[in-house]
Amino acid sequence: MTRRFISDEEGASGLIEYVTITGILVVLLVITIFVTNAAFMEGPANKLAYHSFVDIGNGLSTRIVDVYMIAPDNGTIATEFDIPDDVAGQDYAVDLDGSGGDQVVMISRGDIRSRIAIAGIGATMGVTGSTTGGGINRIVYNSSGV
Repeated sequence: MTRRFISDEEGASGLIEYVTITGILVVLLVITIFVTNAAFMEGPANKLAYHSFVDIGNGLSTRIVDVYMIAPDNGTIATEFDIPDDVAGQDYAVDLDGSGGDQVVMISRGDIRSRIAIAGIGATMGVTGSTTGGGINRIVYNSSGV
């Protein structure tokens, strides 16, 4: 009977190949997990938030102009309105600013910002204030400027 000797290298090379391929696949899986979150979740959520901010800013700008159009020459008018409590599951801030010459509604959360011009009233009246999406919001016009 003939004896055949098997080299230890044959068993080790299969194990090394298995460990190497498994390690590479694990690294690729970890990279895919991080890229998937940014590409498929954060990107679309940020785009949705920006477009929602533009819609909210346009609605708020329209409400401000409407109040200005019916505002009395001598007196006060106030209106209440509701904007979404959150956008894409997160809070946001609304600021009205006229310091740069243009009256704008700025809606922001983190690094996502939307600036909407308040059309038609920037030269005649100053608009200031800030709010958030939670609860009922108010626009108040007072002819005395207070």
